[in-house]
Amino acid sequence: MDKSKHEETVKRGYLNEDFLFFKLKDQKKNEYEFHYHDFNKIIIFLSGDVTYIIEGKSYILKPWDILLVGKYDIHQPIVSPHVPYERIILWLNPRFLDAHKKNDCDLQSCFTLATERKMNMIRLNKKDIPSIKQTLDDLEGAINDDSFGSDILKNALFIQLMVKINRLFFGMDIKKRLEDVRYDPRIEQIISYINDNLDSDLSIEHISNKFYLNRYYLMHLFKQETGYTLYNYIQKKRIIKASDYIKNGMQAGEACALCGFDDYSTFVRNFKKEFKLSPKQYYKAYSETQ
Repeated sequence: MDKSKHEETVKRGYLNEDFLFFKLKDQKKNEYEFHYHDFNKIIIFLSGDVTYIIEGKSYILKPWDILLVGKYDIHQPIVSPHVPYERIILWLNPRFLDAHKKNDCDLQSCFTLATERKMNMIRLNKKDIPSIKQTLDDLEGAINDDSFGSDILKNALFIQLMVKINRLFFGMDIKKRLEDVRYDPRIEQIISYINDNLDSDLSIEHISNKFYLNRYYLMHLFKQETGYTLYNYIQKKRIIKASDYIKNGMQAGEACALCGFDDYSTFVRNFKKEFKLSPKQYYKAYSETQ
């Protein structure tokens, strides 16, 4: 694939490589928008003054916090420009991780569990940091090496890192409330309800009645906590879900109905706005990257 086509597929959220490793440090005013990816992402925070918002929950980061950003999680970093922001970012291709699934060992389990627990952060104990740091250093070294067996070593170290991260997340005390995590429990419940019922009635009236909130207060609170209007959040989640169906070969009309759109023309208009492609063009573009 040529470079320009690769850049376009990455912009649309596709990841063709097995995984990508970035070690970044910058100090500038960055206006990050809310966004999502078609793959899982891990962020290891090293330094800076950063609050990370994932699906309406804010994480005030400390060095060596690990964030698990799942496929289609809407997220945004809020970064202070007054101190350098240093982090390691890993983009994970689900197909690569699926290929290393064995029996009940699924390296993507930490992302599934993060969704179930509604908790995307691992706060490392001091004793755990050296092991993670060593694996990351070794992985970075292997990525920058082109000697014999470097690709095999790189993949082995990445798998090792994923095993360690899963073990750390599984070992967390879910009853212990982590400090530096800010959220409104009502919005957490509403977001969970929306994502479980994308094919159902999600009108503002219905949600406000279900959760016993005044509709105007609900809209204000949702925007305040998530950065999205309630309507726009629902529409985006429905379009994302429809895109997943279409990538797997479902006809656009059926995807439209299964994602709660009453009108096909509205669905196509929203789809084009989100992906700059019609559903048919989107399926073709995605198929060409496989």
